Amino acid sequence: MAAPRKVFSTSPPDGGWGWMIVIGCFLVTICTRAVTRCISIFFVEFQTYFAQDYARTAWIHSIVDCATMLCGLGFALSYSPAIAMVGNYFNKRKALAYGIAMSGSGIGTFILAPVVQLLIEQFSWRGALLILGGFVLNLCVCGALMRPVAGKENRKNMLEFPEQESGPEAPKQNFKQWSACSPLIKVWSHKYLCQCSWQEYNFLLMPDFVVLSVSVLFMAYGCSPLFVYLVPYALSVGVSHQQAAFLMSILGVIDIIGNITFGWLTDRRCLKKYRYVCYLFAVGMDGLCCLFLPVLQSFPLLVPFSFTFGYFDGAYVTLIPVVTADVVGTASLSSALGVVYFLHAIPYLISPPVAGWLVDTTGNYTTSFLLCGFSMIFSSMLLCCARLAKKARRTPSRPLASDANAKPPSWTNGAIAYSVTGELEQKGVELLAGEAKDTSSKR
Repeated sequence: MAAPRKVFSTSPPDGGWGWMIVIGCFLVTICTRAVTRCISIFFVEFQTYFAQDYARTAWIHSIVDCATMLCGLGFALSYSPAIAMVGNYFNKRKALAYGIAMSGSGIGTFILAPVVQLLIEQFSWRGALLILGGFVLNLCVCGALMRPVAGKENRKNMLEFPEQESGPEAPKQNFKQWSACSPLIKVWSHKYLCQCSWQEYNFLLMPDFVVLSVSVLFMAYGCSPLFVYLVPYALSVGVSHQQAAFLMSILGVIDIIGNITFGWLTDRRCLKKYRYVCYLFAVGMDGLCCLFLPVLQSFPLLVPFSFTFGYFDGAYVTLIPVVTADVVGTASLSSALGVVYFLHAIPYLISPPVAGWLVDTTGNYTTSFLLCGFSMIFSSMLLCCARLAKKARRTPSRPLASDANAKPPSWTNGAIAYSVTGELEQKGVELLAGEAKDTSSKR
């Protein structure tokens, strides 16, 4: 008889080493997303040194963002796996865990923005980049914190050698049986693996995920240029370099508050089923902020903008993994997050250069910021319309009074009875065939 195997539970522990995973993801977001945001502080330095226009200079930031989301290169090797690991360790407190982990982007921006400006002034932009490169090496420490869920088994061997009690010849016979059926095993295992790999990505055909994916494209297009052009825009309206860097710091620290508060609030029982609504509300509010940005042309007016935009940016960034998990389920979260962040890549690549081209063409930032705002509002409205349409389909139509009391036609009952009888007869035939086979084997 084959030895029994222990099957472990696959439910997330919601604590324990999971908090170390959260800390690791927190540090990863500092070393990746916060450093990427701070590249906007280098924008004017690059533009001045290389004597290029806005559109060409913007490619530096857009390529960094695109490579992070599109390839398995650079920051992508740390960022996406770290986020997926948090989802493996948390279920009940998933939104709070993601809020803490993703707040690294905000606190990193808050700390690094003035530090980067100081480094540029002291060591030029080349020396500042070298120091940032040394700081990013801390990703190696973050990777050391990542480990599989303790006491869990992701898979087990599909085939084993059966243990028999009769004599030493049993292993040889088992080996011969194994060798004889190995071609069949290879074919079966290949089909099984192909089926499993397809099932891992069957969420791509889900209507809710398709709508979420399209909305992510517009959301990513709208949010990316602002982090590139906030500092240059502030400098163009007469704000000093230190004040412009301070705007990024404000945006970063308020981003943390948005991460944690929205994560905590949407984990409450009263709001847990409204995570989707909270996400689209946060995206829409960021879009409105972008629409009002062209009329804010002084430091005292740009400070409230940084507060508002930073808060709702942290809110929806926290809810992206949570909403994705609600749509596709925890089992497919890693693959679905990979697709979602992959979809960020294309807008991240093209939106900053397009916005820069609009600045070069029009001579101001108005058109660029309006396009960003309308893009994010469209993303929010798309999700809202999809949710309303889904609720409308689920609402059952009220039957007429005459139809409510009507009995089903007799042919329907007969068809049902016939179907049930046919199934019972089929099962009876299968049982009789099995008994006959056992009797013949005993003889």
